[in-house]
This record gives sequence, C-alpha cells and structure tokens, in this order.
Amino acid sequence: MFTTDPVDLLRYEYLQRRESGYDVTSLSPLIEGLISERVVSRDAFASAYEELLAAPRLRDWPYVEPDRLDEIISTLPGTEPFGAPTNLSDKIHGAWLGRCVGCNLGKPVELGEYWTRERIRSYLQCAGAWPLSDYIPALDPMPPGYELRECWTETTLGNIRGSARDDDIDYSLLALHLIEQHGTDLRPDHVASAWTSRLPYMLTYTAERATYRNLVNGCDPLLAAEHQNPYREWIGAQIRGDVFGYVNPGDPRRAATEAYQDAALSHRANGIYGEMWSAALVAAAFTSPDPESAVRCSLDHIPPQSRLYETVSAVVRIHASGQSWEEGRRHIDEVYGHYNWVHTVNNAAIVTAGLLWGGGDFTSTIALTVVGGWDTDSNGATAGSVVGAMVGASGIPPHWTQPLQDTVRSALAGFDKTTITSLAQRTLSVVKSRASERTARGSLASAPHE
Repeated sequence: MFTTDPVDLLRYEYLQRRESGYDVTSLSPLIEGLISERVVSRDAFASAYEELLAAPRLRDWPYVEPDRLDEIISTLPGTEPFGAPTNLSDKIHGAWLGRCVGCNLGKPVELGEYWTRERIRSYLQCAGAWPLSDYIPALDPMPPGYELRECWTETTLGNIRGSARDDDIDYSLLALHLIEQHGTDLRPDHVASAWTSRLPYMLTYTAERATYRNLVNGCDPLLAAEHQNPYREWIGAQIRGDVFGYVNPGDPRRAATEAYQDAALSHRANGIYGEMWSAALVAAAFTSPDPESAVRCSLDHIPPQSRLYETVSAVVRIHASGQSWEEGRRHIDEVYGHYNWVHTVNNAAIVTAGLLWGGGDFTSTIALTVVGGWDTDSNGATAGSVVGAMVGASGIPPHWTQPLQDTVRSALAGFDKTTITSLAQRTLSVVKSRASERTARGSLASAPHE
C-alpha cells in the first residue's frame, strides 16, 4: 500500500497529475495496461512516467499553486503578529498533550479505505460508545465485519500505557530537535540529514519514503520531492507542522514560513501548503478567542487560489450558514471524497470541521475529528494540538491525559520514552530564547507571560 513499487508510482502519479489539472486522459489506457501487468519493466516504467510528467495542463485550470516560498508569500496578504499569549506554559503543555491524545484516539481506526465514517459510527454504537467521549473501546469478542488496527492493544480504552509510537509524534519530536539545533536558519538539507540519521526508513510512508529513497540515492535535498514522488500533495507534511506553531505562538506567518523549510524537502504545492496551514493554525490558536477565528486566520498564510484554501474556506462557510455537523461532513464527502484518504486537501477539511463544530470543547473537537474518518490519527493529532493550545493542559479532562503517563514512545534514535512535560519545557525555552533575542535587537515584541 502506497509503496515505491513502479506499479504504485504509476498509479498514483496518474491520479496526482489528473487532480492537479493536467490532461492525462489519453494516457489512461497505457497506465491501466501497465498496472494490470503488475510487473513493469524499467524501460516501460520510465517511458510511461515521463509521458505523465509531460502532459499539458488544462487551459481552464483555475488554481495558482506555486512551490517556491517567495512566490507563495507574494500571493499572501500582509499580517502582523498578535502579540504574546498569556498562560503560555500551560498552553504549550496543552498543545503537546492534545496532539498525543488526538493521535492515540484515532490510531485504532486509522485506515480510511476500511474504517469509513459509517463503519466507525456503527462500531462505536455496537460498543455503547456513541457519541464518542473517551478512547475507543476494544470489543471482545470482536463483532463480524470489524477489525481494529494492530495497535489496538496499546491505543484502546483501558490499554493505554503511555503515548504509543506513531509517525505523527515522531515528526513532532524531530521538529523540536531541528528547531533547537538550527533555529530560524533551518533549511531542507538540515531536515534531510536528521531523517537519514535518526528516522528508520521502513517507518516512513508515502512522500517521506519516496523522498528518503531519493536522498540515499544522492538526490539534492532541494529536488528530492520531485523525483518519482506521486505522494507530494498527500498529508505527510501537514502532520509535521504543529511544532512550528508551538514555537511561534501568536505569530502564524513566522510559523508558516519556518514550516515551509520542513515541507519543501518532501512535498510540493498543496502538500507544502498543508504544513504551512497547520503551523499557522496552531500558532493562531494560542491567541485566538475561538476556533473559527484561528481557522480564518490560518487562511491568510496559504495561497488564496489554491485548492487547500478553497476547501478550508468552503467548510468555514458551511459552518457559518448554520448547517449541522452531519450536513457539513456529507458535503466534504461529496466534494472532496475523490482524493485519497491520506491526501492533504480532504483531511484538512475534516480537521477544520472538527474544530468548528467542536466549538472549543476539547472532547467534542477531537471526537468529531476522529469520527469524521480518513486519516484519523493525523487529524486527531492536529485538532488536539489546536484545541489543546486554546484550553491549556489545565483545561483537558484528566481521563484523556492520565493514560499517557507523561510519556511518548518513539522510533527516533535517542528519543524513545521522552516525557511530555520535558517536551513542553523545551518548547517554552525556545519561545523565551527567541523573545529575548528579539528584545535584544530592539524589537517591540515583549517576552511571553507565564
């Protein structure tokens, strides 16, 4: 599933080109024929892939989706930081806790092709856990027609003993490490070095695995996202953006531009915007009065003529019109359901909906986000970050946080069994250090308040 096998690369490159406005219709018989063979020769693969890349863009394609940071910034409105948030220590701790809680909540049902929102709901109803207000229970015996992910033994109600290992958390730990090491000088080559030295290849997926393969084969980090990587607009970068928001509380533009340096290693276009958006969204959450304000603010930091902007804006409008969660979720299925279940665009819609209809309540937000389906652990983690930053650690009900035992498991070399408290403390230290540096340079920015 989603491998770097030639058959998968052709299948998903065809879809990627079609979804991003290229006329590949005439190539459909060729691609379908090669896919049906299951084993594709090197020459046939290379020729077909080149034909996909050479396909012309549709003349009526309505979107403008640049890859370079300067071109992205040129499309955005000017903004100013909101100022220092209050209770910052509690909010940073809440963001880390929220991310871990949301990730663990979604992990048992993380397989969008199988765990559809309808199946999630029917399972929870069988378990007497609808509406969802705690970790997902594991039924014994399991009713026919349901199969939780293999991680259920460490992520279901009563079985959690610390935050389970997950790529959504691994990348957050790595982001904090990179920020501590490189600060605002972070560049894609720094991220590449950290991946290849600390991140196991077989625990990377989609765009990250394709990029990793390119790196070890000698590809320039600035170009590694572009070689045989049909997953370059999928959700992999979006899950890596939150910590850039943590270290830039109240400054979503800075969060987004720093997140770009991480995203550009492995993604392009809406894949990059996804990480910029999640970073800006989290940064805005530290000072926004409500989720809608944070979501609306996040839109100022992604290209206004992109599919991601269009999608998030549409969900905001549906919510503002007074429609119900179910009506909004059906709209997302109808309009964005053609994307793969781990694409950036459709999953950003789920996160947005969870935040808006969750209304700032921690439990409602992460529960709605997870039962919305698709990439449930990634979406739960992002929504958890946002609402966690809003309510703070003190505002998260203890039945969510106590099972985590203040510990995260990780596959990153040197990072296993890190405490969540220490992650929050390190993050706060980065924020304070940056504030002190700005003050020393004569900046008007004030040091954050405890």
